[in-house]
Amino acid sequence: MTASLALYTHPWSRGRVARWMLEETGLPYTTEVLQYGSTMKAPAYRAINPMGKVPAIRHGDTVVTENAAILMYLADLVPGRHLAPAVGTPARGPYYRWIAFMAPLEALLTAKSVGALAKPEQAGYGTEADVLDTLEGALRGREHLAGDTFSAADLFVVASVGFYLQFKMLEPRAEFVRFAQLHAQRPAALRASAIDDELAQQLQAAAG
Repeated sequence: MTASLALYTHPWSRGRVARWMLEETGLPYTTEVLQYGSTMKAPAYRAINPMGKVPAIRHGDTVVTENAAILMYLADLVPGRHLAPAVGTPARGPYYRWIAFMAPLEALLTAKSVGALAKPEQAGYGTEADVLDTLEGALRGREHLAGDTFSAADLFVVASVGFYLQFKMLEPRAEFVRFAQLHAQRPAALRASAIDDELAQQLQAAAG
């Protein structure tokens, strides 16, 4: 890979998920730290992501936003790392399924946190019980969601579930806790956390 790769992020954002994935790929990349309410909303960054939010990645002339898309894009850049099941194999379906399933989970938990749950028949996420029971059933007794090796699907579910558990937005069912802890100590995860923790300290010192 010869094209440059850049991560646009903030150390206290969903950019932590994208950084973990970048560390899993082993690809060289640069980091552009953006500030909430200022550089994140400035015209220069809106030209990259009109939503004015992070994360985003730029790979040469290609821009990818949204963590689900970023993770799948990066996994396909490094097939030798086996971060995505091969196209055409049975594991490819669950891989797409559980990465995409984080969208209704986030929608449900966000709506619940602000007291704005929609009626089940009007909401794309259905009922809370359906969402949580479905996720619990997928995780029960498993180490991997797609095939027999760690993939971007595991990464996204671990990062998402771990975040919601940390902030007490998600019911701490035993399978949620077990799976979130299962892969959180991967070397790439620890490297990514250390990088973002250091950036956060630098931003705090500069502000202070």
